[in-house]
Amino acid sequence: MSQPHALIFDDNLKNLNVLARLLAEQSVGSTPVMNSRMIDSILDSIDSIDVIFLDLEMPGLNGFDVLEKLKTSPRFEHVPVVAYTVHVSEINEARRRGFHSFIGKPLDPDKFPGQLARILRGEQVWATA
Repeated sequence: MSQPHALIFDDNLKNLNVLARLLAEQSVGSTPVMNSRMIDSILDSIDSIDVIFLDLEMPGLNGFDVLEKLKTSPRFEHVPVVAYTVHVSEINEARRRGFHSFIGKPLDPDKFPGQLARILRGEQVWATA
């Protein structure tokens, strides 16, 4: 079986690197995307993806906008999309808009491996801390 792969949308390089490192520690590869407006070209260039992490607050297209684009793509409509943000008050809006899961920032390195395993199994995770 090939290594799982994640797509990470975050305009903050530090946060992006933290998540990429946590994923790598769980043997999950990742593709970082700092410019959400690149979504169309990114989706065209990726063969398969197992999970997508979206920061909700990004310039250009925010996480909700990116989610809407993902929902219209037959190749990615069934991939779990995780909102991850410092704005934990957005958890209900994220659920209403159709996110698969929600993880608040900062990510907890002790909890993240279990959260990731659950998401990759198709289970939902709704964690604000």
